[in-house]
Amino acid sequence: MPSFHNGAVEIAYLDEGEGDPIILVHGFASSKNVNWVYPTWVSELRKNGRRVIALDNRGHGESAKLYEPAEYSIPVMAGDVLALMDHLAIPKADIMGYSMGGRMAAWLSLNEPQRLRSAILGGIGIGGLIEGTGPGENVAKALEAPALEDVTDPVGRTFRAFADQTRSDRRALAACLRGTRDLMTREEAARIDVPVLIAVGSRDDVAGSASALGALIRGSEVLDIPDRDHMRAVGDKVYKTGVLDFLSRRG
Repeated sequence: MPSFHNGAVEIAYLDEGEGDPIILVHGFASSKNVNWVYPTWVSELRKNGRRVIALDNRGHGESAKLYEPAEYSIPVMAGDVLALMDHLAIPKADIMGYSMGGRMAAWLSLNEPQRLRSAILGGIGIGGLIEGTGPGENVAKALEAPALEDVTDPVGRTFRAFADQTRSDRRALAACLRGTRDLMTREEAARIDVPVLIAVGSRDDVAGSASALGALIRGSEVLDIPDRDHMRAVGDKVYKTGVLDFLSRRG
């Protein structure tokens, strides 16, 4: 698997297919494989004529593991995406982020709009981006617990079980969670001026309301993924169809 360095931090990535580039940014405790390869996103996008680039965020997958929360702020992690684009000499791309990756995509939409053709915010609504309803200290403590059996908090148990399943470095994830608490204000979200699709499962109680976020971001589109929660929306057919349609209309 190819990798590059952003400063001292090694970032693993994949780069497959030909055509207009799209950057895929996975969610917390996930990886490029779990979020994008196994649910067939990479193959579907390639079939639709796209060059697909996906990275393992720092602290995740095959990328470097860091243990200080300050090394995981959203601007720092979004900087890894820009560094990857520079490494591959990609001046501008579509970007799709899921959950934490969606927050990174929103940050890039606001702060580096000249690098984006469009942004797809998956698994992130007004709660996760602005109101801070995403996983918090309860999840960090669950990741640090000696065993899953020691975790009583239901949300903490869900994320701990997922981290165990993906064989993640739980100490790095706890640092990441504590470092990525930067939220966006309503005023900042209202200044986003790239084409945006917001895609959230109708049973997702982590992301918060997609429509409420859509009302803030001028010209954005909202895609409801029926009967899917935060974990199960990722590979849903409605999500894929909606994204492919959105991208096809970007030209």
